[in-house]
Amino acid sequence: MDGLPVVTPQVMKEIEKRAFEAGESEETYMKNAGRGIASAVEGFLVTLRTSGEVSLLIGKGNNGGDAFVAGELLKKKGFSVTAYCLFPLEECSSLSQKMAKGFVKAGGKVEVISSAPSFDGEKGVIVDGIVGTGFQGAARGLVAEVIDAANTSHLPIFAIDIPSGLQAESGVVENIAIKAHTTLFLGLPKIGFFIGKGWDHVGKLDYVDFGLPAKFFEEVDPVAHLISEKRTASYLPTVERSRHKYQAGYVLAVAGSSGMSGAAIMSAFSVLKVGAGIVRLFFPHEMKEELAAAPFELIKEGWDLKDPSRILEEAKRAKVLILGPGMGRSSKAMEAIGTLLNEISLPTVLDADALFFLAEHPDHPLPERTILTPHHGEMARILGKEVTLSSCNEYVKEKKVTLVLKGAPTILFHRHAEPLIIPHGDPGMATAGTGDVLTGLIAGLLAQGLDPRKAAGLGVLLHSLSGEIAAKEESSYSLTATDLIHFLPEAIQILLHYQGA
Repeated sequence: MDGLPVVTPQVMKEIEKRAFEAGESEETYMKNAGRGIASAVEGFLVTLRTSGEVSLLIGKGNNGGDAFVAGELLKKKGFSVTAYCLFPLEECSSLSQKMAKGFVKAGGKVEVISSAPSFDGEKGVIVDGIVGTGFQGAARGLVAEVIDAANTSHLPIFAIDIPSGLQAESGVVENIAIKAHTTLFLGLPKIGFFIGKGWDHVGKLDYVDFGLPAKFFEEVDPVAHLISEKRTASYLPTVERSRHKYQAGYVLAVAGSSGMSGAAIMSAFSVLKVGAGIVRLFFPHEMKEELAAAPFELIKEGWDLKDPSRILEEAKRAKVLILGPGMGRSSKAMEAIGTLLNEISLPTVLDADALFFLAEHPDHPLPERTILTPHHGEMARILGKEVTLSSCNEYVKEKKVTLVLKGAPTILFHRHAEPLIIPHGDPGMATAGTGDVLTGLIAGLLAQGLDPRKAAGLGVLLHSLSGEIAAKEESSYSLTATDLIHFLPEAIQILLHYQGA
């Protein structure tokens, strides 16, 4: 499932240093980067069918040099290009000064500014080359003023390597940072894109290959990996022609409470929609009328939260247990969750109120192959401290569980692998019930024989792709959890296409 390595800015700097030492010049790499940036910007403007104007924001460092190269190439293509320099050219890096000469020779216009320019919000794009991945601290003075003007211009902003003002290692924004339409990252993605405030600022991520030999990437020590859609697609379970429903996967779902029938239904129904053969939903007796209109495909059975004998009986045949969605936090529910965790050794997907139980009972033993699906607030309660990459890594190693840290983006943790970042989904997915759908997807894949990490990674990817499709069809504003179930077949088709099916 692992795709591109995700690194710290220090590691990326070391890769570049080794590449320079291997013989290629920094100037060559800068020209390659500028060429990739120009291609991305040109493609965007041509798609919009407008000549447009290109505004380059130039800082002191080599990001400014990359922007000058891109500007020169765009000018030669017939675009109107202006470079706004926040510092006198003589204060810029030597390479940037050299690239500025080529830009001017091509007819580009250079303005050294002392206040933010006035951008025309009706046309063109902005290319952000103010500061790079080495930036620390807060954007102040003219830099902050220009960033604010760019953000409020409503023009698409293409950030070179990283949005100016965003810290590449931590994702921290201390004052203000560029809100990019697209971040054209050079080489490898930086961890700050995905943590802290990074995801709110990077926009779409596009890879710019500026010629670094692949061998240098293979030698890195990554912080994480991006998910590879193609590799993950290969884990879609095969639908055998001769299988029966129990071979396709039998899941027990213990979920729901009065007023929370939706959580129970969506988590259980998602199991079937991802390919498992049978799901049995155990619900409190008082929910019988609420569940009368539940999908006919669900097997429903009431229980009193005290006598788990029927659940234990079915657990002998089932392959996976879902525990927690919509169960509530009553003393009866908490006691029932504890009892089932003690008595059932099936691979288990814990969500919602089962996670609350875990936060209240942090030392409670968990079954092997347990998958937790908390959002950041739930994980903070479980940890009792700040949620960070390191604290989550420590937790999964100590507890021997798989952790799906839901968020934007979602990050998957497993004790035998680096964190896996799934940079997909849509903001409209921040709505009630989407987590219940994810729980069902993961459980359904687990029941079809995938190991916990693969089931979780594939489940999150399908969930995220469904959200993207739903938002495109319905809009982010209108997206609901059941839309994810409705558009799941299209998400599966996307992954089947990767398989060549």
